[in-house]
Amino acid sequence: MEAGLGLRAAVSGRVLLPGDEGFAEAARPWNLAVEQPVAAVVEAADADDVAAVVRYARTAGRAVAAQTTGHSAAPGTDGAILLRTRRLDEVVVRPERRLARVGAGVTWDRVLAAATPYGLTGLAGSSPVVGVTGYTLSGGLSWFGRRYGWAADAVTAFEVVDADGERARVTAGSDPELFWALRGGGGDFAIVTAIEFELFPAPALYGGAMAWPLARADEVAAAYLEVTAQAPPALSAWLGRLNLPGVPPMVTVSVAFLGEADEARDLLKPLDAIGGPLQDTRGPLTPAELGAITGDPVDPMPSASGGELLTGLDEAALRVLLHEPIDPLRGVQIRHLGGALAEERPDGGACGAPAEPYLLYTFGAVTGPDTAAAIRERQRRIAGDLGGLVTGRRPYICLGAGETVAHTFPAATLDRLRRIKRERDPHGVFLANHPVAH
Repeated sequence: MEAGLGLRAAVSGRVLLPGDEGFAEAARPWNLAVEQPVAAVVEAADADDVAAVVRYARTAGRAVAAQTTGHSAAPGTDGAILLRTRRLDEVVVRPERRLARVGAGVTWDRVLAAATPYGLTGLAGSSPVVGVTGYTLSGGLSWFGRRYGWAADAVTAFEVVDADGERARVTAGSDPELFWALRGGGGDFAIVTAIEFELFPAPALYGGAMAWPLARADEVAAAYLEVTAQAPPALSAWLGRLNLPGVPPMVTVSVAFLGEADEARDLLKPLDAIGGPLQDTRGPLTPAELGAITGDPVDPMPSASGGELLTGLDEAALRVLLHEPIDPLRGVQIRHLGGALAEERPDGGACGAPAEPYLLYTFGAVTGPDTAAAIRERQRRIAGDLGGLVTGRRPYICLGAGETVAHTFPAATLDRLRRIKRERDPHGVFLANHPVAH
């Protein structure tokens, strides 16, 4: 990069160029299956560094892709500047106002650890090591989403750098259009340097996972449907099938309940009636222990995932998901939605309010191009076999390689997002993992 010296002079954080020691590691996302052939990596020291990088990129005709961990990294960063935000790591909890302000480099485990002593929680998902910013810009599907909605809906303010390299605080009052777009529309409109969001009461929390041999799948599925049919918004339950190397195939149910253990056990009686689980980790939890429910990987790995919104579950669908071959997938997971996730909000963000009651999430480990292609083919076949239950829409967080935001947003929402992109970033300085303009 000819102007590498100019970029180094513009920021106080570390700048790495191709050929520099440590460049390959710094450019590598958490998802090791994604190649990121970027022109430079900047590890921003603070928000002023972020602004300097944006000003430099605009002058140089480069795009900037911002990442904390790269969990949702996607191809398409050729020639871009990769902006790492890990050093923007401040966490401030204001328990009296039930608010948190976190820097763009913060992961959910740190937020939950800071909120737990006050009996509060944020709207975190299953993995404790996912970055708060990327997760929230993508909508953010939480264990507590059925009770409180999308994580994006809990945001009260963004601190951003705009396409002119100027810093700003964005709220519903100060900039309603940008505030709407950032709440679930992705990172194509500004670079977020910090987020302020609501915390929610969690004086009691119960959760964990149960597992049975796959031969018990029909019993487990019937109990799961009974549980979700009457589940209050405080209860989230996910039905899974695991196909892990060296382990007999299993069917699982993972749960989180915002409330007392006795009430949770009463709601989950149909599952207890099955008996003979291989594993049952359910019990009282603190918000800081949420990551233990599903035990998502915490170390980088090559993976591919996808999702489909489902209008329902019937016997034929459960046969496809629980009995038909799923190789080379490692697992399928049915997440119960509804509740506050489906509530239309006059002040809601771009993530909207999908009416579908279930989300099918599929995942596999990528060992090479052939495996990646086979995973995508299996995902397509499963979606085809599910027929009319598949709407063709999926949350932003479930977009896979080759998929665009047209799979996520209704036409009117996408038109609005594209208009905001043209107005706020006419030169294409910002590069999201799934750009709205494509």
